[in-house]
Amino acid sequence: MKQQKKSERAKESIIKRINDWFHLWVGIATGIPILLISLTGCLLVFEQEITEWSRPWWRIENLGAEHLLPPSQIRQRVQHQLPHVEFRKFWYYGDDAPVKITPENSDSLIFVNPYNGQVLAMVDHENLFHFIEEGHVSLWLPHDIGHQVVSWSTVIFTFLLITGLVLWWPKKWNKRHTKQAFAINWKAKWKRINYDLHNVLGFYSLLLALLMAFTGLIMGFLVVRQSVVYLSGGIAKNSVHDVMQQWNHQLPTVLDDKMDAIWYHVTREIAERNPLALSIHYPKDDDQEIYVCTDMEGGTWRYLYFDRNTLDLTSSSQKRMRDAVPAEWISRATYGLHTGFIGGTSTKIFYFIASLICASLPVTGFYVWWGKRKKTKQA
Repeated sequence: MKQQKKSERAKESIIKRINDWFHLWVGIATGIPILLISLTGCLLVFEQEITEWSRPWWRIENLGAEHLLPPSQIRQRVQHQLPHVEFRKFWYYGDDAPVKITPENSDSLIFVNPYNGQVLAMVDHENLFHFIEEGHVSLWLPHDIGHQVVSWSTVIFTFLLITGLVLWWPKKWNKRHTKQAFAINWKAKWKRINYDLHNVLGFYSLLLALLMAFTGLIMGFLVVRQSVVYLSGGIAKNSVHDVMQQWNHQLPTVLDDKMDAIWYHVTREIAERNPLALSIHYPKDDDQEIYVCTDMEGGTWRYLYFDRNTLDLTSSSQKRMRDAVPAEWISRATYGLHTGFIGGTSTKIFYFIASLICASLPVTGFYVWWGKRKKTKQA
């Protein structure tokens, strides 16, 4: 009996040593990538709010949805002001914000007053947040290399979170050990405070950190994405040429009139969430469908495809989120779950704090190791 207990303790000791070794040395080796990924993610949480705040021309006087210009009129008025610019993509942000136009073969973005078509600004797409986003997805390395570094760093970070939970777990669930596990001792010396910042804050951010890491893996690895879709029931694929909903209005003959008719139809009849915010694209080729993106709220959206000739809604379009099967819901909600957009401002605040904590973990963890190293040398 005693030998069995000794054998079990020896196994536990080996597992604990492996766990400790992985958390320490692998954590130190991947500390810089994890720090940069977390810090850039933290900065990107409020990108939309900061961008809008920094543009004094962003807020438009709300004249009412009935006075918004349809795509054809926006196109005509902008072409009159910028005759040498070609564009097909329009992004309406609502009735109190400008329309964004993406020109062909250009890094600039055009912002237009949605009520009179006046060009408000031309902004370079390569702004500060674009630079931060490149750091988040590729660490400013060549994309193919950087994407792999970020993806595999996320894999390691996921295991570090699990090994960290094992290290955090109190030896005894008495009052003293529980207090050390859940509270920071601000009256202690700096080494102890740093240890608590790493240990306690790491625990409190664990669930959101795991969610951000897992959704990052879904976006980073095709095999993970396919596995999640398969395990959640899969998504049925329909033929692109099938009709999901027939056009039941008068059928226009000119492309501009078709675009306007679809814009009215989507904003008045199809869209369920934030209906006046949508992206609509003029088809480039004669056999290409008319593409619209709507229900853009909480980090999710809905793709719609209309037959160019009949304006029927084709089966390649997405269903409403509440009608989506679990696999499709997860696929479409992954971005919102990864960024914190899923719940609006409240979840963004939690994600910002969690990302900031994740960025601090390599720093506080390194200082914990460095302090122990110095202590060992002195001894």
